[in-house]
Amino acid sequence: MNIVGRQLEAMGYEFMGVNSKLKRNPQFVCLKDKELHFIVVRNVKYPEDPKIYDLAIMHQVKEHALKNEARTYYAGVGLSNAADQNMPVYLNEDYIVDYDGLIEI
Repeated sequence: MNIVGRQLEAMGYEFMGVNSKLKRNPQFVCLKDKELHFIVVRNVKYPEDPKIYDLAIMHQVKEHALKNEARTYYAGVGLSNAADQNMPVYLNEDYIVDYDGLIEI
């Protein structure tokens, strides 16, 4: 969430709500140019593709967003250990980020 949050901040989004609880969506509710945005963030372990999202969850979030006249986005962030992609990512160790930005749903 930190990676996506920093990007949103740099792009001028104003955070209206942030939710880091498991199984609660969206993670970010933001305002930009007087428009509401719902952003679902998922971390994806190597070798999974971070651009592939759960259609059912995103459909549910999109329905909620439409009721609130908001746009819906998915942000998949792939993380892997820099020394060995098959090893877990550990705190204070180098890691590789695979993130191509927001995907509008």
